[in-house]
Amino acid sequence: MNGAALLEHSIRAAAVRRPALAAFLTGGFPEMDAFGSLLRRVAAAADIVEIGIPFTDPMADGVTIQESSRKALESGVTLSWILETVERAECEAPIVLMSYLNPVIAMGLTTFARRAAEAGVAGLIVPDLPLEECEPIKSALDDTGVALVQLVTPVTPPRRLERLCRLSQGFVYAVTVTGTTGGDVGHSVAMLDYLDRVCEVSPVPVLAGFGIRDAAQVRAVSTHADGVIVGSALIEVLERGGDPIAFLRKLTDEGKVEVET
Repeated sequence: MNGAALLEHSIRAAAVRRPALAAFLTGGFPEMDAFGSLLRRVAAAADIVEIGIPFTDPMADGVTIQESSRKALESGVTLSWILETVERAECEAPIVLMSYLNPVIAMGLTTFARRAAEAGVAGLIVPDLPLEECEPIKSALDDTGVALVQLVTPVTPPRRLERLCRLSQGFVYAVTVTGTTGGDVGHSVAMLDYLDRVCEVSPVPVLAGFGIRDAAQVRAVSTHADGVIVGSALIEVLERGGDPIAFLRKLTDEGKVEVET
């Protein structure tokens, strides 16, 4: 099963019972030595794990993830180290990397795609990669079976939205705000209508991310998307030494909705 098929299968299987849950971790945070163990534990509690590659100019990330990236970089975390850690971890859930373009280019597109596939990575999200410039990296990934996930936003024009959804592999990342990660999006009518529009045109599952922080939001989003991506709120739990698994279970247990059979 290639990366796109694996991601789609995992999301749709989870969504039969409850909203699918993708959990975001900054690679190597909060401690490099314990990250492999943390990754395995989170992968046992989530349907997908998204690992952020620490970067010096994370333009799409809010303060929480920026700070976790800074600490990870200061600890010596690199893209190579993350790929090696993912390969050793042998996680239950599919792994998706979220990387800005520079680290991937620095490694080399072909080398990155090969190493990611060897490590068992299912997909890649690149928030600063325009659709018009994605063909070289998509081609490299296609050769190894790693999916390229596209992002859409509330201000994406309709025709472009359709094109992004059509080209996205595994799932569509529906950004819920027009700013950076970490804010509280609530569950406004406008945001839910936007998710409905994405689902109407997307042939693959839709996961809502940026600002999902509690079970009430998960419950509200669950009837308008296939699942959620939780990032900054989970990083905050790790920062204060909390239990990430208990936090994730609380989100899904309290956020699940009744499914008609």
